[in-house]
Amino acid sequence: MSKSLKRVTAALADAGIEVEIVQTGAQTRTAAQAAAVVGCTVDQIAKSIIFKGEDSGKAVLFLTAGGNQVDTAKASAVTGEPLGKADAALIRAQTGFAIGGVSPVGHLNPIRAFVDPRLREFDTIWAAAGTPHHVFALTPDDLLRLTDAKVCDFVA
Repeated sequence: MSKSLKRVTAALADAGIEVEIVQTGAQTRTAAQAAAVVGCTVDQIAKSIIFKGEDSGKAVLFLTAGGNQVDTAKASAVTGEPLGKADAALIRAQTGFAIGGVSPVGHLNPIRAFVDPRLREFDTIWAAAGTPHHVFALTPDDLLRLTDAKVCDFVA
């Protein structure tokens, strides 16, 4: 088991959430790929999109429904700072995950997080488990509790 997957599993267990980590058998770097593998709609996939806060220099996490896109202007407004592209080094340093497997939980360092209201419309949503080959299901309420994320409109 990879270090990233172990961190996600431990974070979920520490929060008292029992989930089954699903090994996809294929890369699930896109929401459409993940949805096809687990048999859900694309919007039930919680995409982890990371931007760099231009003032703070820190990564900011946006958890959005799989079919939605982050609107940078709206996202900047909710964070209170201009946002730019987060490179792989920043993402790895702050979260401990590689692009394509960023989980909403198990980060190496605290991260500000925001959640797309669309994700709250489902009983079950799916998220990356720290690798491009693993996902897990959880409730929107558990996602909010685990991430301490603010629900707000930041999508196009």
